[in-house]
Amino acid sequence: MKAIAMTAAGRPDVLQLIEVPQPQITTPQQVLVKLQAAGVNPIDTKVRSRGTFYDDPLPAILGCDGAGIIEAAGRDVENFAVGDAVYFCDGGLGKAGTGNYAEYAVVDARFIAKKPENLSFAAAAAAPLVLLTAWEALGDRARLQSGQTVLIHAGAGGVGHVAIQLAKLWGATVFTTVSTPDKARLARQYGADEAILYRDVDVAETVHKLTDGAGVDVAFDTVGGQVFWETVPAVKTYGDLVTILEPDFQLGNLKQARFKNLRISLELMLTPMLTGDVAAQMHQAEILQQCTQWFEAGKLNLHLGQTFPLTEAAKAHQIIEQGSTTGKIALTI
Repeated sequence: MKAIAMTAAGRPDVLQLIEVPQPQITTPQQVLVKLQAAGVNPIDTKVRSRGTFYDDPLPAILGCDGAGIIEAAGRDVENFAVGDAVYFCDGGLGKAGTGNYAEYAVVDARFIAKKPENLSFAAAAAAPLVLLTAWEALGDRARLQSGQTVLIHAGAGGVGHVAIQLAKLWGATVFTTVSTPDKARLARQYGADEAILYRDVDVAETVHKLTDGAGVDVAFDTVGGQVFWETVPAVKTYGDLVTILEPDFQLGNLKQARFKNLRISLELMLTPMLTGDVAAQMHQAEILQQCTQWFEAGKLNLHLGQTFPLTEAAKAHQIIEQGSTTGKIALTI
């Protein structure tokens, strides 16, 4: 089969179109998926530039997110059948025999979900990683509750725009940061109650004005760096601050967070895949199954900013690395 693989760690041009053997079902719980699209995420660009998570030899097929049609199924597969359209987040971190920048993928059926009928394959392929990240951060880590206030950074980004929607579905009041008026309009379209132009105002000060001086119950940092530390004063005493990036302690310290008794959580939705935690991967599949229902009910939407053919994966990586992308990017296969 044809696949785009990283032939070395480096710039986007290390992504090359190659011919590799089609993956085969090796356990009774696996399915063979004829891929129609693959999501492109910042983690893909980081793996490509820094190297994979595994010692398996290169070339390696990237792409954690995929969507396609089941072409074959192991004897123990339940709830899915040949011909079903599915989407999932699995593989693509450098482990041999995995990755979704390709024509086919073999995936454990316990880790997949039915594709929303009202989403294209490209939109579905772009959804899993960001949905799981947002759900785990707000729902599992911060335990966001109805009636609470939440600050979501980069509300027009891939994670941010679905985090806004999940927070609204759970009954929260949502404030978000964006860079431009156009992105502010997009964030409000997805349910944000207030869109803060972070280049024009002090975010923490604005949040305190919006919350009568209290601060938000929950803050979700999808940017990292200085943004993490600048978010601390925006959170109320005994509030929650969740980040998907590792805090840089050269830029700040936890003195103020400790004084405010903040609960700080780290979110990495790749952990179950990297550690082989089957129960956690099954939980992620359950999240996607719930999201499928919400997509089909019109309660959840995915903003697909751009699509590229598989052969232009390097271009997709270049765009992500330039920053300030709106919504998600997918490769069509």
